[in-house]
Amino acid sequence: MMNIEKLKAYQEKIKQYNLIDFFSKDTERANRYSIQLEDIYFDYSKNYLNKDILNELFDYANSCNLQEKIEAMFTGEKINKTENRAVLHTALRNFANKPLFLDGEDVMPKVREVREKIKTFTNAVHSGEWKGSTGKRIETIVNIGIGGSHLGPAFVTNALYYYNQDGIKVYFASNIDADDILQILAKCNPETTLFLIASKTFTTLETITNANTAKRWFLNSISDEKAIAKHFVALSTNEKACLEFGIPPQNMFEFWDWVGGRYSLWSAIGLSISLAIGFDNFEDLLKGAYEIDRHFRYTPFELNIPVIYALIGFWNRNLWGYNSNAIIPYSHLLSDFPLYLQQLDMESNGKYVDLNGNIVDYPTGQIIWGESGTNSQHSFFQYLHQGTDVIPVDFIGVLQPQHNEMLHHQWLLSNMIAQSEALMVGKSRKEVIKELKIANYPDDEIESIIPHKVFVGNRPSNIFMLKKLTPKTLGMLLSIFEHKVFVQGVLWNVNSFDQWGVELGKQLAKQIFKDLNSKEPTNNHDSSTNKLINMLKTLF
Repeated sequence: MMNIEKLKAYQEKIKQYNLIDFFSKDTERANRYSIQLEDIYFDYSKNYLNKDILNELFDYANSCNLQEKIEAMFTGEKINKTENRAVLHTALRNFANKPLFLDGEDVMPKVREVREKIKTFTNAVHSGEWKGSTGKRIETIVNIGIGGSHLGPAFVTNALYYYNQDGIKVYFASNIDADDILQILAKCNPETTLFLIASKTFTTLETITNANTAKRWFLNSISDEKAIAKHFVALSTNEKACLEFGIPPQNMFEFWDWVGGRYSLWSAIGLSISLAIGFDNFEDLLKGAYEIDRHFRYTPFELNIPVIYALIGFWNRNLWGYNSNAIIPYSHLLSDFPLYLQQLDMESNGKYVDLNGNIVDYPTGQIIWGESGTNSQHSFFQYLHQGTDVIPVDFIGVLQPQHNEMLHHQWLLSNMIAQSEALMVGKSRKEVIKELKIANYPDDEIESIIPHKVFVGNRPSNIFMLKKLTPKTLGMLLSIFEHKVFVQGVLWNVNSFDQWGVELGKQLAKQIFKDLNSKEPTNNHDSSTNKLINMLKTLF
């Protein structure tokens, strides 16, 4: 059981206050509880926090040896204990020009080699030096992957829409549902399409099934097997499987077992990003993440954005019992951010067993969900304001848009700031009465309508404000969230870098697939599963 008795005592003291009370008693609160780091501003002032609580949270982090564990990750210790692996995605965006040893070998030369290969290949495609098998330029990129080989690159490519290269369209296929890949193929010309097969092992069921479908589609138009080498590239380490598919070694981009799937967009898996926005912009994305890596590693906790952000989430989850966290980007370009964060956060810390193999007796992880504003205001914000559960909200805004429609942008940010304020201040009975009288409600109706229009408020939120959505600031933002997840894993004493929970369903699916293709009725599962399988057998 974690030792949080002091935090519980502080929580009891602070419960008597409303969030707005903190601001009325301290006119400098917004300055005290915010951090400006280059082009990112982090405002965490609208939380049930004061100096004493923050100090106690920092003490708790120190009792978990957080600083030592941060160093262990950056220096290549095998902190992923269940898989006996280092966690070195930070090496992929390391520009320190210093060696980084793992098992006695400096990993940085290979990292730089793959990065240079991505640069060379990207420039060859964009210049037209790399052509399809019939001599036409590549105009369409189709990334075939799933999980981290899909969510990160797809999100980043969409977010950096204004940096997309002219003459290149990029699509992402992931679902084993054939409608996904077939709808994409319908938009493609085989002579001008390049497929990226993103699978470390080149055995991932969804990815290889989609890759084989794409290969059949391609060969139906261009029947020369040798042409595959000009239209298919592998982001993988399984040379044998790639060769059998028809992809030669020179078309393979390597990454390593110390790169977790949900952290892989910084690796060769990011080739689709580089092809979409250009290598220089891809490198700026890496450099933005590297800036936060240095900030996270070397900045005292009191000024450390990922640490403070993680501690606030821990405070909300383990002291207040808030099991859900809404991520609301007020930027259409960041619409997919909540989807990306669901994997990053929930696959990392959705664990009920600690690092020692013991079942925990405290909550871990949060349900991460969300939608872009202002769309979300017209769907689930009613629940955020007046629902029976308190759900902390993280707002993400961009000060300078890439377009010139400033009226749109002013209304967008006005709504974001207003929602953060509304969640905190609510609306009192007195304000409701005043509002109804101004609207000329009859006195005999006012009393009955009051309860429905009162907002309790006191609902916490954070705001991240980017000066502009660029490759660098996006890299910074992603790195903040990555390190927040790591810190919370340390606080909960769980392994944030394995994901055994995704395996069981995959294993059972293989058996069910076998049963579906058997001529005999199935009776070796529970009655519900048997009935569903036998029902489906009539269709195949």
